[in-house]
Amino acid sequence: MSAYRTGDTLARRRFLTAAALRGATVIGTGALSASALSTGVLGTRVAGATGTTGVIGATALGAVDADAAFAAPIRPLDPAVAESAFAEGRIAAINGDVLEVAGSYGDHSRVRITGATSVWKGRATTAADIETGDGLYARGLPLPDGTLATDAVWVNIVNLHATIRGIERTRLHLAHGQHEIIGNLMAERTSAAYGDASPTADLSRLTIGQSAQVLGAWRPSDGSVDLVRVAVAPGAGRRR
Repeated sequence: MSAYRTGDTLARRRFLTAAALRGATVIGTGALSASALSTGVLGTRVAGATGTTGVIGATALGAVDADAAFAAPIRPLDPAVAESAFAEGRIAAINGDVLEVAGSYGDHSRVRITGATSVWKGRATTAADIETGDGLYARGLPLPDGTLATDAVWVNIVNLHATIRGIERTRLHLAHGQHEIIGNLMAERTSAAYGDASPTADLSRLTIGQSAQVLGAWRPSDGSVDLVRVAVAPGAGRRR
């Protein structure tokens, strides 16, 4: 797997945004020791509370909810355990439990889905929902055969700054730089966060012209984004 290591969350956000706009890339590197497998690094879990971003717990490599895709890598306390590695790109083929992933810089990764892999695709789901053509961001540990054994895979995840240009009953019209994006509002799944307040299902305070941080899942079929959370700045969305 051709890759490079990064702990820069801003760089990671840029790469993930690119999944919805032009493609993706591969980031991360590392090596897996035999003891890392024997100690069950990928399968160690703690309970996690379900929330609007689909929290499904954690592993020894970190949390597995949608926000964890943008967090800095956790450095293992056990020196025998390698640091987590990351892969990102478009799925070119699915061969059993291995995803053949093409990065935007010509890199190629082989991402292995294990029995301990958590999958996010707009919500907590299973590997059965992963399709050829999807974009992904994966975290795990490299195996001797060159595959990345994953503890978490975020499929088509998008996290970007945008401006709300239009509001309809089932979608938002968003502008991200020179790109126009359709954001799909999903009943019982899309939430809004107003300032520092907790996310809410009340979307009525979203207004045209607001700047927003958008978290969602890109649809390769039409380029739109299924909106999971729309966060606007403090003071925005106040009732008058």
